Amino acid sequence: MKKLVVAWVVTALAATGAAVAVLGLLGNGLTGTDSHVLSRDDVRAALATATTRAAVTASAAPSGTSQGRLIRSAGGTVIASCDGDLVTLRSWSPAQDYSVDEVEPGPAREAKVEFEPDEGEELELKITCAGGVPVSRTGG
Repeated sequence: MKKLVVAWVVTALAATGAAVAVLGLLGNGLTGTDSHVLSRDDVRAALATATTRAAVTASAAPSGTSQGRLIRSAGGTVIASCDGDLVTLRSWSPAQDYSVDEVEPGPAREAKVEFEPDEGEELELKITCAGGVPVSRTGG
């Protein structure tokens, strides 16, 4: 009887060792994913880089239009550009705990995006051009 228990334990250990080895070779480790927790400073640096990239991408507007302008609000961010007095929303991104409800991207005299929070009142961001530069105001 003791030989059966010992044989079972040895088999179980061998099977567990083989499974751990295979998972290690697949690169996922025992928990299924490799995780790397970012520090607060790492997160800020990543967000600053992403914002810079977005602004650089938006500034590559066709000739005759203004460079894209990053507009921030509590509900999210928008990159807009002007061509004369017509505004065009190039991109929009909701803030955490918000979603985009409706977008009127233009080109038009006024463009808008509605950011809807998980709870509470939605935030409507209206954007126009003043002197060839996108300007915003919020509405409810």
